[in-house]
Amino acid sequence: MLKAVFFGFHGVIVNDDDVHPQLIAQLLLAENLRFDPDEYREKYLGQSDRARLTAILQARGRFVRDEYLDGLLRKKAEGYGEWLRSQPKLNLYAGLGDLLFRIRSKQYTTAIVTGAQRTDVEQILAATKLTDHFSLVVSASDMPVSASKPSPLSYLAAIDQLNLLDPTLALTPQTCLAIESCFAGIDAAKAAGIPVVGVAQVYPYHMMQRCATWAVDYLNQIDFDWIAPRYEGGSNTATMEGKPAM
Repeated sequence: MLKAVFFGFHGVIVNDDDVHPQLIAQLLLAENLRFDPDEYREKYLGQSDRARLTAILQARGRFVRDEYLDGLLRKKAEGYGEWLRSQPKLNLYAGLGDLLFRIRSKQYTTAIVTGAQRTDVEQILAATKLTDHFSLVVSASDMPVSASKPSPLSYLAAIDQLNLLDPTLALTPQTCLAIESCFAGIDAAKAAGIPVVGVAQVYPYHMMQRCATWAVDYLNQIDFDWIAPRYEGGSNTATMEGKPAM
């Protein structure tokens, strides 16, 4: 049976996709390096900052030492904090409040599994008063660079940590659901054995439909009364397309 719902963060909860490439472009410019937006979208969207900065720098012939990368990540975090403070209101994705209400009514355990830095996540959750809606955050700050999505390690770590917090949950990948908006996140969840809803908030619906277990246009179209029986019946391959309530 379905017991836990895992959320990605950027592209799933908060719509701040435009600011991250801007901040990375500024970091590269300060290093006399060129930022390629097409390269970023095709190769690095959905990965952690540490993983994508490492890959971008290595592709430009830079030797990436840990202390050098740590400095760049601090600068990006500072830039993100400045951007956050400049926003009169954060742009959360439509339907999030309704989805969280329904998850709570079903008593599902919730967690955020993300390639974002922990400070970014905590600032957003505090500003939007969503902290109490999530039992756990597994962020890029908590995992090695090798665990960046599409690796399944962050999802598996979330399951292990939730089971440590509450052994009565007895979570397995087959009792969890992931909600993702990028290919790297979808691949990570599927590699961990977790069924995944692809929400078309970054890429079009037809692209989500091709790679996720299920696909929706908006968060409030995720229907647990429809999904949960698929867990109990042992089938995780149906689609939501054409279902009237979706």
